[in-house]
Amino acid sequence: MPLYEYRCNPCGEFEAWRTMAESNAPINCPNCNQAAIKIFSAPNINLNSGSFGAIARSQSSEPRLVKREQREPAKPRYQTSTSNRPWMVSHAPERL
Repeated sequence: MPLYEYRCNPCGEFEAWRTMAESNAPINCPNCNQAAIKIFSAPNINLNSGSFGAIARSQSSEPRLVKREQREPAKPRYQTSTSNRPWMVSHAPERL
């Protein structure tokens, strides 16, 4: 249920929780019981809530250090061809 702001001329501004269906219906001031008008107010949006703060802290902290095992790279395996491949220079002895 949204919170709406209303203005009473003698008493000033006040807030009331009302359903959206009741938002345009007239309301009386809780102090003097006179008719009040609805005023426009910007919505309260908090961009610094807990979840946004946690994301900001995680991004601003230093990166984690990742260590890997030191191992020697695998030696390349050479394969010999068992078929004739005339399109490869190294397998075409007649061309020389």
